[in-house]
Amino acid sequence: MLNLIWIGFFLTAFACALFQFFVGGQPDIFARLMKAGFDNAKLAFDIALGLTGVMCLWLGILKIGERVGFLDALARLLAPLFARLFPEVPPGHPALGSITMNMAANLLGLDNAATPIGIRAMTQLQTLNPDPDTASNAQILFLVINASSITLLPVTIFTYRAQLGAADPTDVFIPILMATYCSTLAGFAFVATRQRIRLDPVVLAWITGLTLCIGGLALYFAGLPPAEMAATSSLLSNFLLLSIIIAFLVAALWRQVNAYEAFIEGAKEGFQTAVTIIPYLVAMLVAIGLLRASGALAMAMEGAAQLVTAAGFDARWVDGLPTMLMKPLSGSGARAMMIETMQTSGADSFAGRLACIIQGSTETTFYVLAVYFGAVGIKRVRYAVAGGLVADLAGFAAAVVVAYLFFSNVQ
Repeated sequence: MLNLIWIGFFLTAFACALFQFFVGGQPDIFARLMKAGFDNAKLAFDIALGLTGVMCLWLGILKIGERVGFLDALARLLAPLFARLFPEVPPGHPALGSITMNMAANLLGLDNAATPIGIRAMTQLQTLNPDPDTASNAQILFLVINASSITLLPVTIFTYRAQLGAADPTDVFIPILMATYCSTLAGFAFVATRQRIRLDPVVLAWITGLTLCIGGLALYFAGLPPAEMAATSSLLSNFLLLSIIIAFLVAALWRQVNAYEAFIEGAKEGFQTAVTIIPYLVAMLVAIGLLRASGALAMAMEGAAQLVTAAGFDARWVDGLPTMLMKPLSGSGARAMMIETMQTSGADSFAGRLACIIQGSTETTFYVLAVYFGAVGIKRVRYAVAGGLVADLAGFAAAVVVAYLFFSNVQ
């Protein structure tokens, strides 16, 4: 799928350039495309190089949290909930432990740990599956929750915002938390309805508690004057994130964990991650740069904006459409769209912040489906794709709403 999308970007840019040359009377269009390609290749390398320090910082901090047992603590906290959400899984089955650890790792933003644990959980669920070719109820629910992706620490987004010059890279933290919660709640509601999951007191307590917390935040910020909203969100976001870091360090002292060595180990992983993403960024940013230089992206965005305006709505959210459309298909493609939006409009622009919130609102549905179901040979996915797309749609809609709620006075 990503291969076809990537080639399609080049072919569309070339076709549009031919139109500009023969019909639009722009003899320099091909030179502009080649310049855009080279410029964006250099930009991709510069961004990845600049990411190294911030990536090392955050992955080092997260490694401390992992060492002091925050992952295990989250797993113990979530265990009673997941025991009820997966009634097909017998009590004490190792799949429940793997599911809980996977969700805890996702909450902390530990993608490198979450994916292998998730594959292990899917493999263990497959041992309970009466039809190995068809996804079971438990496997579908597990996949949809993963695809909706509640993440407490969207480290990668903070890192890109810092690299691209955001005055406060973490000011999108609360909006992302709201959007990703809506995504997960919608995906869970869809699957729970299809599977007729019983909402016992424990499940209801979790849903009610989380909804009250997120809804309370939304109501509180909705009552603030627009000028204070972003500043208050930034203050709360930075306080919460710094509190998490301090909690990790205090726990390291309490448990006599060598926090410095843990940080260095995580920072090494951060360096490796920053180097690894260079080819992906070059591939996608060059393709997107050609689309923009050819005029194809501008024409598509202008057409969408005119339709939205004609319907009587504010069209600023249309700038988030490229990231929104790419997100279910490709994580690297959506990331490149987010970077390109921030590079073009500014990291602190409405469009730049909206793209970041969209990026953090859900996971890459088709990638998660391919990896998790592919690992166990599932061929018939039943309503797993529908559940993932429902979560995506809810997350995107929530991202637009919270972007206007927090940053409506930003251009």
